[in-house]
Amino acid sequence: MKTFKLEGTERLALGKKETKKLRKEQLVPCVLYGNGLANLHFAIKDGDLKHIIFTPESYLLDLNVSGKHYKAVLRDIQFHPVSDEALHVDFFNIDETKPVTVELPVVIEGNSEGVKQGGKLQLLVRKLKVSALVADLPENLPVDITELGLGKTIFTGDLSYPNLTLLTSASAGVCRIKATRASREIATQAK
Repeated sequence: MKTFKLEGTERLALGKKETKKLRKEQLVPCVLYGNGLANLHFAIKDGDLKHIIFTPESYLLDLNVSGKHYKAVLRDIQFHPVSDEALHVDFFNIDETKPVTVELPVVIEGNSEGVKQGGKLQLLVRKLKVSALVADLPENLPVDITELGLGKTIFTGDLSYPNLTLLTSASAGVCRIKATRASREIATQAK
């Protein structure tokens, strides 16, 4: 899994007024918690945070908060309802001996039989929730669609990866090949 470094400054003053001051200075209030760590409140530059929020990738984060280093993953983000600016971010502290839950991006591989017959590939989910040790986390989850025919769907229950536990519902569709007008015409001509 890719690592991304973030610099933060510890916050000692908490509350609504202090949070508004931070946001005016283009800083985003954050909290780091989990695995026996007392809640650590800090702030990150808005521009630095955008590199991990607005991307399809999932990152293992190397947080440097006022000189102390922590390994973490992004847990939750609160956005402004109108401007879509990040209002608050939660990070989860990682213990490398315990499994961590993250969402990893799905990457489609191969050329489907259904697409060759004129069907259209539809990606139903962009990320799947998994649990694994940090050392076993891949950058993405490859899904081979070579054998996928017209009208067929790959479900989460059809997938398996070494040293990973898929937490997304087994009945959730990952991708499918939808029949199109062109594929129906090809099928009628073949008969």
